[in-house]
Order: sequence, then structure tokens, then C-alpha cells
Amino acid sequence: MFTVRTARLFDGRDMRHDQVVTIADGRVREVSPGTRATVDLGDATLLPGLIDCHVHLAFDAGPDPVAMLDAPGLPGRMREAARRHLAAGVTTVRDLGDRDYLALDLGLGLKGPEILAAGPPITTTRGHCWWLGGEADSEEAIRQAVREHAGRGVHVIKMMVTGGELTEGSHSHLRQYGAAELRAAADEAHALGLPITGHAHCADGIALALEAGFDSIEHCSFITGDTVELDHGLIARLAAAEIVVSLSIGNVPVPGVPPPRFVALMPGILEGARAMYAAGVDFVIGTDAGIGPRKPHGLLPHGAKILVELGYAPINVLRSMTSVAARVCRVTDRKGRIAAGMDADLLAVAGDPLADITALRHPLAVFRMGRRVFS
Repeated sequence: MFTVRTARLFDGRDMRHDQVVTIADGRVREVSPGTRATVDLGDATLLPGLIDCHVHLAFDAGPDPVAMLDAPGLPGRMREAARRHLAAGVTTVRDLGDRDYLALDLGLGLKGPEILAAGPPITTTRGHCWWLGGEADSEEAIRQAVREHAGRGVHVIKMMVTGGELTEGSHSHLRQYGAAELRAAADEAHALGLPITGHAHCADGIALALEAGFDSIEHCSFITGDTVELDHGLIARLAAAEIVVSLSIGNVPVPGVPPPRFVALMPGILEGARAMYAAGVDFVIGTDAGIGPRKPHGLLPHGAKILVELGYAPINVLRSMTSVAARVCRVTDRKGRIAAGMDADLLAVAGDPLADITALRHPLAVFRMGRRVFS
């Protein structure tokens, strides 16, 4: 048993001051006021370990991540990607697309984040990410695919409602499934006790996922071909529903000129994120880490900075990466808060992230189940 103190403690909901956290057997035993502790990190902030709700450990964040799937050593690259998340203070990741269910059993233990995996995303024949192995077209085939995923032990069902940018012949502004297929997937997932999330870029796909009863929607970018056109009526429906949007926010600068499509679409996507926040849409951050050089693993603190720059309140951004993310991932009994009985997955950062969100990019210490893994 040991104790940790910082000047500030964000407990997953609110910021508190001069708190001491008692840790025993990998869990938080007590949080109480105090000024003395075994580990005193001084003028720092202690937070629950961060949760990235959308990563791809199988993608290497290189210029051609799809081709690299066939290169030898994929499990080793996935383990290294996971460790990069942990080094950034991300103690839980939701992997929303791998090959051969590899993310379910990487054998990292406390040397990596907890991984909540979807396995191969369900997609149409030759549809977006078909090369990961999740093709299913008819309602019955989709139900069978959901049952197979559940039997393999996945934590969430991922479905490609629309096309995407990584797959030749697939288009983000076109949906891949109709209402009946999406409802079949959602009904089967829920019958098996699993949440379901949908990759959806265009308004038509977003609306169908909402109507089908999906628990969350990835991206919600409102892409229409080569532009972005916001549907404010649909945004209002998202805000009124019990659904969470997983914002694909976060990029790092890389040498060279950005791809023309990135330049054309990004302003509209950011404006969509601003509009959804203004409307009160419930949100988390799912960085899509791994899909290219601008999306390296361990990206989540960069996404937080972008949201604050868009006008999001820092306290809401912190909640989105901790307690709200834990709710979306269905791990609120263990993750997302610093409270008695919770896993001692903790991040200490220099300074106050409510005053300067970039403090998240400067971890002083990362604890995984009470074990200090980075400092």
C-alpha cells in the first residue's frame, strides 16, 4: 500500500485540491484531504488514466498502413503501438478494427493499456476495410457475424455504416447498409449484451445508425463527396438522443504538403465538431490513431488541445476522456474516475490542464493498476 499526492486532483468529474490517494492491490482504496504522502508529485494534477475510444493498433501510422498489415511482425508492432498509448497517459484503448482478433490477446499485461477490442469491423463485401476480414451483407449474415464476434470475446461491435478513406473503391459519403441491416446488427449486439458503434461519415449514414439504436457513432463528419455540409436538424436529433459521438479529433504536423483532400475537408469537419458541441451532443474522443502519419499512436492529448481551441470547455474535454469514455466503453465500474474501488490507472501531469490543456502532453507519471510504469 502507498499514497500519492498532487496539488490538484481531477476525479473524472470535478477538480479538487490537496487530495491524497491511497492505493492497494492495484485499486484505489481511499481519496481523502491531506498534504503528506508516500509519493508527493508537488504542483501537478492527478487524473484517471485517459481513454481513447477509437484506435487501430494494427495500423502502423505509416504512409501505407494497409500494406503493412501483411508485413511480418504484426503482433509485435501492435504491442509497440499499445505501449505508445500508455506512455502518453492513455491507460485504456478501444480498438475498433484489427485482423484475426489479434488485439484481444496481445499479452501486454501492465506493460500496456487495457485493450477493449472489436475485432474485424463488420462491412460489406469489398466494402470499407474488407481486408480485415469482417465481410457480411444480408441481415442473417450480419447477425451471424455479430454472434461470431461475441463468441470470440469482443467488447464492442463495430460496423461500417458508410464507406471510408482507406479503402479503394469505397466512399465516405455513401452508406454501405440499409436500415434493416443496421437494425439487425444493433438488435443482435444488444441481445448479446454488447454495445455497437458505427463508422458513419455522411448524414444519411449517421441518421440510419441513430434510428437503428446504435450506442455511439464514429466520425460524424457530414462529408458529401468533396465537401462537408452540416445537417443542423440531424445534429439536434443527436443531441436529444441517448447516443454518443466519438469525434475523430487529433492530428500532428508532418513534413511536406498535406494531402489536398485533408485540406479541403478539415475546416468543415472542425466546424461540425464545434456545431455539435454548441448543440449539446454527448461526445468522447476517438483519435483513429494508426491510420496515417498525422495519426500516431498516443495522439489523444493532441485531440484534447484541438477541442479546447474549438471552444470546448476544458472540464468537459477532461470528462470526455475519462468518466464519459468509461461509460461509452461500459467500464464505469472500474475506469474513468479516481474513487474508492476503482482501478488505480492514473496519470499525473505538470501544471493544471484546466488552465492549459497542453499540460496533458507532459506526463510526470503513469500508473497502471497501481504500478508506476512511466515517470
